[in-house]
Amino acid sequence: MDWLTAPFELAFQQRALFGGSLAAVALAVVGTWVVIRGMTFLGDALVHGVIPGIALAVLLDFNVLIGAALAAAVMVLGINLVHRQTTFSEDTGIGLLFVGMLALGVILISRTASYTGSLTGILFGDALGVTGGDVAVLGGVAAVTLVLSTLLYRPFLVLSFNEEKARMLGLRPRWAHGVMLGLITLTIVGSFQTVGTLLVFGLLVGPPATAALLVRRVPWMMVTAALIGVFSVVA
Repeated sequence: MDWLTAPFELAFQQRALFGGSLAAVALAVVGTWVVIRGMTFLGDALVHGVIPGIALAVLLDFNVLIGAALAAAVMVLGINLVHRQTTFSEDTGIGLLFVGMLALGVILISRTASYTGSLTGILFGDALGVTGGDVAVLGGVAAVTLVLSTLLYRPFLVLSFNEEKARMLGLRPRWAHGVMLGLITLTIVGSFQTVGTLLVFGLLVGPPATAALLVRRVPWMMVTAALIGVFSVVA
């Protein structure tokens, strides 16, 4: 069985496995709220909305995490602006920003010197290039996700099923929604460098959706989704 365990004795393989597992856990916890609230389209839009920021960071040679965070912030603010300042529904705003940001990302990527390499890295990540610092960032993201989901479990839960009831109970649904969006953004930005934008969306939605078919209680959905996500990373 040495052929099976030998690759994982290498330090870079261990970092890739550990970093990918932390990303899977964070995405599973946040993804549970995404699936329950029916925010899958928003999750997809945010995942692809960070691409212009990443491409700009590559072009101007600064930290891609900063670029991704800025792009995600623009995406969220743009969606809220379109929804509040026009008669369009939130889904329409998401669709408009999704297409616009994705198109801008493709244009910026095409301007980079290493077009193919940049595109591959953005879409699929670089798990084998994960550093100790990346693992620390992912650990922090996973910790923040778990702590906030625990502390704000009741507001998140009531908001997910009945926003009006959350308002009647004084749970401040708008504030809870903002925190939830922040968690989704944080997890996406923290994970894309390891698993790529395509797999971020897969781990954000796939494991929680599968878990929803197997269990009914939200905490067990999170645990089941995390196990499925980690198994997917290892496999």
